[in-house]
Amino acid sequence: MIKINVDMDKCQHYGQCVFEAPNVFRLNDDDKLEYHATAEDSERDNVQAAIDVCPMQAIFIVD
Repeated sequence: MIKINVDMDKCQHYGQCVFEAPNVFRLNDDDKLEYHATAEDSERDNVQAAIDVCPMQAIFIVD
């Protein structure tokens, strides 16, 4: 399992992460980001892609 953290003070809810890792990130009905704090190891590449595309650099894998 990998642990994920999003700095919600930085996050502007652009949703780019949703396109890269839809099993981990989603925008709710109010267009606010929601995410799973843990994900299967098989999602690591998708989460890393989400980290890379985040314009606010608000997503982190916690080791």
